Amino acid sequence: MAIPTTRETFKFYCLRSLGHGVIDINVSEDQIDDRIDEALQYFAEYHYDGIERVYLKHQITQDEIDRAKTNLSSSATDTVDDSVSATWLDGAGYIPTPDAVISVVQVFPFTDSTGGDMFDIRYQLRLNDLYDFSSSSIMEYQMTLQHLDFLEHILVGEIPIRFNQHQQRLYLDMDWSNSVSVGEYIIIECYRKLDPTQFPDIFNDMYLKKYTSALIKRQWGANLSKFSGVEMLGGVTMNGADIFSQALDEITKLEDQIQLHFELPVNGMIG
Repeated sequence: MAIPTTRETFKFYCLRSLGHGVIDINVSEDQIDDRIDEALQYFAEYHYDGIERVYLKHQITQDEIDRAKTNLSSSATDTVDDSVSATWLDGAGYIPTPDAVISVVQVFPFTDSTGGDMFDIRYQLRLNDLYDFSSSSIMEYQMTLQHLDFLEHILVGEIPIRFNQHQQRLYLDMDWSNSVSVGEYIIIECYRKLDPTQFPDIFNDMYLKKYTSALIKRQWGANLSKFSGVEMLGGVTMNGADIFSQALDEITKLEDQIQLHFELPVNGMIG
């Protein structure tokens, strides 16, 4: 069996699974490419092997701080009385995100408590109280860290974030002038789509091959259904409706399968 390792070999694999080489698959090249793109998008949104959990870092620039001080305005008009209107302002404190990022889980907090120098309270606890791990208990140390984290959460709080993959913007609702400085890094935990050109093994995924073949088969049936009942040479009659119906059943079963067996928990991807 030829293992698909590129988009082109993947395309011909799916066509062969439908009978290409023995019968004609009445689907255009553009339609095949559209169905492959559709399958890759669905695979990335619902299959845990279509995404990766990564930590991305970004260095704050002066332009971003200056932009965060501005507002985006939009107007609203009363539906009853057109003469009454209002202007709403929306902050521009956001950072553009890569196209492949589909969900942001968290932004690591801007705080000095996670520093690594000798004046860090965690360093002092280890130095003075845990000089010998073999003869002392770490339970008190763990409880102290939890207490410090709770105090930081109450007194400092976490920075609210907003993200939508179609906007490709990560909003950080904070005081940009005082909370961050130029050259400082922020780190986000996020989920990112796998790039098939970088990780070509995705084309050999069993589910993706079946799902893409079913989508192409549905397109094939839809094309043939326009000529339903037409008799060809040799007495063969086109029956696109049956092909279309079979493809719909296969797609329904595959989509049920991915949501039951391969989908990540929803709470794990909420940002």
